[in-house]
Amino acid sequence: MARKVCRKCRLFVDGSECPVCKSSNFTDTWNGRIYITNFDKSQIAKKSGIKANGEYAIKAR
Repeated sequence: MARKVCRKCRLFVDGSECPVCKSSNFTDTWNGRIYITNFDKSQIAKKSGIKANGEYAIKAR
């Protein structure tokens, strides 16, 4: 089974609502993934606009 990703913030989600942006708009079509463990110090998180730790898709359609 494919994992679902929030279309708005690209976070991998298990429930029915995204814990970061509270959206319920998901997709199972995504490419690549990154793990953010410390978003305060991560340059990738800053450039991507990520505001919480977690597993993110690089591209979600």
